[in-house]
Amino acid sequence: MLHLKSEHLYINHQLVEQVFSNVEYVYAAYNTEQKQLLITPITSQWFVKMNKKPSQFLLKSRNLIGDKTVAIREILIDNDLPIHDRDLDYELIEKTELLKIRL
Repeated sequence: MLHLKSEHLYINHQLVEQVFSNVEYVYAAYNTEQKQLLITPITSQWFVKMNKKPSQFLLKSRNLIGDKTVAIREILIDNDLPIHDRDLDYELIEKTELLKIRL
């Protein structure tokens, strides 16, 4: 349901509906200790308080069924992470609408 392709995070429409619904922007922060990318809707004010300077990213529509992408190039480069295309493991925390993605 999550893929890295051309430095973009591809999110399946089912996961988009479950976590982001109609939100157009997300907050993202890379946790170096856990080696996880954390992503949540921009409506999650708690995320700003818990993470120092989270970045805002546009959640772009990719097709008519509702798949979306997030351009995460700067996160990959800033944290010296591999940029090759691949499927990604993730954990969804439904209560806080948080995706923890292992990069």
